[in-house]
Amino acid sequence: MSVSPLRPPQQHEEIAAHLRDEIFTGRIPAGEPLPSEADLCEQFNSSRGPVRQAMATLRAEGLISSGRGRRSLVLSNIRTESFEEILSNTAWIVNLGKAPGQVLEHYGLAPLPEHAADVLRVPGGDEAVTVQRTRTADGAPLVIESLYFHPSVTNALDGVDPEHDSIHRRLVSSGIDFNNLSRALTVHAATDNEADALDIAPGTPVIQVEMRVFDHSGRPVELAVQTYRADMITIGLNNVRGHSSPLWFEIDS
Repeated sequence: MSVSPLRPPQQHEEIAAHLRDEIFTGRIPAGEPLPSEADLCEQFNSSRGPVRQAMATLRAEGLISSGRGRRSLVLSNIRTESFEEILSNTAWIVNLGKAPGQVLEHYGLAPLPEHAADVLRVPGGDEAVTVQRTRTADGAPLVIESLYFHPSVTNALDGVDPEHDSIHRRLVSSGIDFNNLSRALTVHAATDNEADALDIAPGTPVIQVEMRVFDHSGRPVELAVQTYRADMITIGLNNVRGHSSPLWFEIDS
């Protein structure tokens, strides 16, 4: 099951999505070669450019080998996240076959906390659309979301009903450019409020993800702070030799 994307896919994205589906469903199992570049061009009525871009995407995701003069082989059938799934927990939960839900605590204009204002590069205390909610999967609390949007997108969110409308889809349809993002993961002991929202004992380890989203010019558009139940998720990363890893580690002093 999947949700519609936040914007119409480009041809290379359609080709990559088709090949991912073939891999994840086992129709092309690990160790087997992908269709040739010529076959894919014919199948999708495409030039070589979009096909090669799709293949490069799958290599960067660690799903296929580098090729280098031979047909690429499937390395793994472990699913990866699309950009839309990273941006939207609703899309991620649905594409995992779960029913998304939410307990909404706040949606609307509010003064930005100091850290959010710093990340969004606006003066502290400026008002912007903020969201506080707990997302559920099949009725079980999964993640606490704190979303802070740049004040410049406020008008685009007029009339949004967060109980029924997709905030990100509204922004994309209004021309807001979600182009790239960075995520940092940390682990801490759940506070009393976090434990209550996630239905766990205080002090239980939780995974906090801080996600900073930018447009194509590098302007910050959104800060999302997401606190996940550690007992309900598994985090993994695929890598292929010759390609740098998007994962980074730091030791906090």
